[in-house]
Amino acid sequence: MAEKKSEAQLLREKLLREKKNSFVKNPKLFGKSKEYCDAYIDFLNLAKTEREFVSETVKLLKEDGFAEFDPAKAFSKDDRIFYNNRGKSLIAAVLGEKPLTDGVRIIAAHIDSPRLDLKPMPLYEQNDLGYFKTHYYGGIKKYQWAAIPLAMHGVVVKKSGETIDICIGEREGEPVFCVTDLLPHLSRKAQDTRTAREVIKGEELNILIGSRPIDDENVKEPVKLYLMKLLNERFGMVEEDFVSAEIEFVPAFKASYIGFDESLIGSYAQDDRIAAYAGLMAMLENKKPEQTTVLILADKEETGSDGNTGLASDMLKNFISLLSKRADVDPETVLLRSKCLSADVAAGFDPTFPEVNDPKNAAYLNFGISLERYTGAGGKGNTSEASAEYVAEIRAMLDGAKIPWQSNELGKIDEGGGGTVAKFIARLGVDVIDIGVPVLSMHAPFEITSRLDVYSLYKAFLVFFK
Repeated sequence: MAEKKSEAQLLREKLLREKKNSFVKNPKLFGKSKEYCDAYIDFLNLAKTEREFVSETVKLLKEDGFAEFDPAKAFSKDDRIFYNNRGKSLIAAVLGEKPLTDGVRIIAAHIDSPRLDLKPMPLYEQNDLGYFKTHYYGGIKKYQWAAIPLAMHGVVVKKSGETIDICIGEREGEPVFCVTDLLPHLSRKAQDTRTAREVIKGEELNILIGSRPIDDENVKEPVKLYLMKLLNERFGMVEEDFVSAEIEFVPAFKASYIGFDESLIGSYAQDDRIAAYAGLMAMLENKKPEQTTVLILADKEETGSDGNTGLASDMLKNFISLLSKRADVDPETVLLRSKCLSADVAAGFDPTFPEVNDPKNAAYLNFGISLERYTGAGGKGNTSEASAEYVAEIRAMLDGAKIPWQSNELGKIDEGGGGTVAKFIARLGVDVIDIGVPVLSMHAPFEITSRLDVYSLYKAFLVFFK
C-alpha cells in the first residue's frame, strides 16, 4: 500500500517545479522512440551537407504529393508546396482550413553545420605530398578536425554550366582523407605551448589527399599533376574548376547509437539536422492542418545567416508575400499573426565541465526538449526574447500533449553565448521562441544527444503543426 503523502509533500508538488528524467517521468517513451531514431540515424548518414539535405528532402516531399511553388498558380486549400532556394535552403508549406489572415505556424531550422571548405584554388604539393588548402566554416575547435577520417562532398560547376556531384569516402572500400597532426614526441616547442584555439591553426588545416607522382621526372609538381589527372579522368575537371565549386570535407564516420543501453545517439551535424529532420517528418504527417503550416530549412546559420540562402535575407518574407498575394491578403497581417518555433540545439550539461553552467538553468540529456526564451551573450546581446505570453502558450501545449520539457540558458551569463535564427524571424513581427534538444560536444565532429529527447522534439513539432 502506497504511503500517504504529507501536506508539505503535496504542497511541494503543487508549487515547485523539478526537472525529471524522462525515463522516470515516461518509461514507455524509450521503446516508442526506436523506429523514429533508426530512421533519423539513416538520414544523418545520407545527408551530411546542406545540398544533400535539400536534395533528399525534395525527394520525400515529391513522394508525399508536394509540388514546387508556382506564384502564378491559383490558391486552393490543402495545397502542399515547396520552394527550393538554390539547392541549399528550402521552404515547404501546407495550406490550412483557416484563412491566411489568421497567421501561419512556422518551424525554422538550419541545415548547415561546421566543416572544412576548400579554398578557391586549393590543390598544392609540398615535399612530394599532395594537399588541399581549406577555410573552416562555422565555429569549430580546430584541433578536433586533425587525425580523423574525412569524406569529400560537394558540387563542381563548369563554365559550360554542367554540374558534377562529388561524394568520396562514405562507401565501404572508398579512400578517405585527413588533416595530419604532430606527434607528441616532437610537439613540446612547436605546439604544446599554444593555446587550445591554436593547437592547430587555420592555415594548418591542410587535407592530405595523395603522394603518387606522375611518371615523368622532368615535370614540375608531379604529385599535384597526377592527382589532377585522376580528378580529370573521374570528373572531367581542370584546376580552374575549383573556383566555381562548393566542396566540403566532413567526418567520414557514421551516425550510431552510443552506450550499452543504446540510449544516446552520436553523429556529425546533429546541430541542427536533429531539428530539421524532425520538422520534415512532422510536415510529411501534416495532412490537413487548421492553420497553414510552414517549414523553413535554412543555410548559413553557422556563419551569421547572411547570403540569399540564409534567414537574414528576405527569403521567408518573400515567400509569405507571394503566398499572400495568391490569396489576395495582406502579407504583413499574416506575419503579425504568425507563430514560430526556432528549432535549434541547446548546450547540454556536461558533468565533466560543470563550471560553465548555472545548474538550475542548464539543459540535461534525457530531461526533455529545451525551451530557451533568449540566447545571445552576456546582457542578452544579439538575440530576441520570447514574450511571457508566448512562453506560457508553448508550456501549455507541451504539457497538454505530455511532452517532457525543460527551460535553460546557454551557459553562465559571462561564460560565452551564441545565437540562432530566432531574431531574424522576430524582426518580421512573428512570435518566436527557441526550442531544441540538449547536445554534448556541440560543433565537434561527433555530437551526442539523447534518444528520448530526439523523439520528444518530433512529437512536439507534430502537436505544434496540428
